Amino acid sequence: MPVSESARIRDALESKTIAVVGCSTTPGKAAHDVPRYLLEQGYDVLPVNPNAEEIFDRPAADALSDVDREIDVVCVFRPSEEVAGIVDEVLERDDIETVWTQLGIRDDEAAERVEESGRAVVQDQCLKVQHQRHLA
Repeated sequence: MPVSESARIRDALESKTIAVVGCSTTPGKAAHDVPRYLLEQGYDVLPVNPNAEEIFDRPAADALSDVDREIDVVCVFRPSEEVAGIVDEVLERDDIETVWTQLGIRDDEAAERVEESGRAVVQDQCLKVQHQRHLA
């Protein structure tokens, strides 16, 4: 079952390195403004966007498999239909502890696969809102 209890959400929020799949270069879009907020809160944000060279003066990876750093949380700003493929990439790695899909994004079958691998899942929740609720 996806993480919904405050303690488990807090655990995910206490991670430091967040790869943002679908991170946007466009100010005003949630996929840009939420990661910017996370940077401002001290998180190490790793943008993942195959259509951008860099975002927030950081190199943008084309895919999770191209990120050569340790990742704690994968935050997904892609349509629900793309979550399964992103989860495939997550399951190829040993470092990712949590998959977090943003507000309006949900794939229960993919979430089940993540949980079966021993990792946490947060679905259909805004990371910024939850950060403000639990840690700010």
